[in-house]
Amino acid sequence: MGAESRRMPRRTVSGLNEVVDVMTEETIGHLGNLSVGGMLLIANTRLPEDALCQLRFTLPESDGHSIEVGAHVLWSDDASAPGQSWAGLRFLGLAPQVTRSLREWVGRSGSDAR
Repeated sequence: MGAESRRMPRRTVSGLNEVVDVMTEETIGHLGNLSVGGMLLIANTRLPEDALCQLRFTLPESDGHSIEVGAHVLWSDDASAPGQSWAGLRFLGLAPQVTRSLREWVGRSGSDAR
């Protein structure tokens, strides 16, 4: 995806912040980057495009504060590492507090928001 198609600033997530499928309580991958509108998921398996998911993750530097979001899988592609894929997800119906938390985290000074 080119930068021209991105509507919101996003920030790369350093480290391995796990993403859990709320329905199965299984870790499905880790965060690649985040914006208020969505995320790049580095997944343990390829997610079906157009799927709807309920996910939970912890914002880096947030003292363990977890966030739960509904998400729509917009695209999925094989990653270079065996058994991994990338997936672009759009968040659905975020609670106001979740929106604020994401906006603050992405916009934090000194971040690599783009």
